[in-house]
Amino acid sequence: MGVGLGTRWRAWRRARRARRSFAAPRGFRAERFGGIVQTETPRALVFVDRAYARRLGHDGGALWDGPEPAEADGNVISAHHLSAPLEAHLQLTNRCDAGCTGCYTGATPQGGPAEWGRDEWLRAVDALAERGVLHLALGGGESAVLPWLGDIVRHARARGLVPNLTTSGLTHVDELCELAPLFGQINVSLDGVGEIYARVRGFDGFARVDAAVQRLRASTPHVGVNTVVTRVNYDHLEEVFRYCRTRGLGEIELLRFKPSGRGAGVFAELTCSDAQHRGILPLALRLARRYRRRVRMDCSYTPMVAHHKPGARLMQWLAIYGCAGGDLLIGAKAHGKVSACSFAAPPAAGPDVVGLGDYWDKPEAFGAFRSWRDAAEPCSSCEVHDLCRGGCRVVSAHVSGSLAAPDPECPRVIDWRAAHPAEAAAAISTRRRLPVLAH
Repeated sequence: MGVGLGTRWRAWRRARRARRSFAAPRGFRAERFGGIVQTETPRALVFVDRAYARRLGHDGGALWDGPEPAEADGNVISAHHLSAPLEAHLQLTNRCDAGCTGCYTGATPQGGPAEWGRDEWLRAVDALAERGVLHLALGGGESAVLPWLGDIVRHARARGLVPNLTTSGLTHVDELCELAPLFGQINVSLDGVGEIYARVRGFDGFARVDAAVQRLRASTPHVGVNTVVTRVNYDHLEEVFRYCRTRGLGEIELLRFKPSGRGAGVFAELTCSDAQHRGILPLALRLARRYRRRVRMDCSYTPMVAHHKPGARLMQWLAIYGCAGGDLLIGAKAHGKVSACSFAAPPAAGPDVVGLGDYWDKPEAFGAFRSWRDAAEPCSSCEVHDLCRGGCRVVSAHVSGSLAAPDPECPRVIDWRAAHPAEAAAAISTRRRLPVLAH
């Protein structure tokens, strides 16, 4: 899930012009508060209340038997988890030859043990479709190496799911170009231009990625880039925006560096500084305006957005939500086990993705990812906590030893700890005596 910034007024005007398309949406899923409408023009998931859903001709059935949830600061989805995730991130394989320094899955040329194959993932797509999932984010490793990737993509389309793809762009580009029109979006991993790419990734692959971008862009207009922001490439992000304008790429997704996979071993070295984190939002907005590109920021950047005090209402209108793991999205590892997000480890007693339906509604499902309301200071008194949800739990677990701890890279958390050193020290000491919370 990402945070769209910079061009919302244009999207709003397009939405007004697209009223006829909206009146005949592509899909609908009922929720306690009303439902989620999937539109083609503009491409969006729109949350509507029960009255509007009824005007569109929908009935929520048993989900609407009780009273309609009251809004909490305008945020109807904070009171309960959704009936199903909006999106499932499927790590189809952990095979990849690239060997990137900070790979969040720790991918290898051999892949991981007990990886699922074509038939298991086809059953997973069926299970997710029956549950009401709307989007699939397919990745790896490098899923382009799988000879049956096309089977998964076509089956997802047949079941009404929109498949999206993240790829390194380093291999099997011919096959991806053939499949490109089937994807809602293809994002190529690009952490820098030229020599900066090599400094971040640990090898010189930019020329190959650039060639892949041009070929994919000739096959579909829906090509963008994913850029993992580190202290190495932060000062070179303008080069990425300039590159995207040159190649006609409309979308740039900025991802915060996570301590997952090989990334855990180099996290202290590559994670952005506090000053860089505080500056990422104005930098992204400035570059989006200058180069007229759509920029998105992943959910873990919500504390850095909230630092600039846009206000809860504006954050909700911009669809800015914090940790969405175990609610708006889930992950699934290459062996099929469900996780709260792509970067988190699977729950100790969790199911595989085919068995998600039985697990999803359990009160203890996803542990700290679902119990974010039970927050410590300074999150508990933060006016945007219902939207931020405490920041990135994977970073919290790595740095603080607890998935439930406030995000240690959040500017507000840093400032609060500086102003309340005794309380902060006591909280950190308590967490160090406890094991990392299971989820």
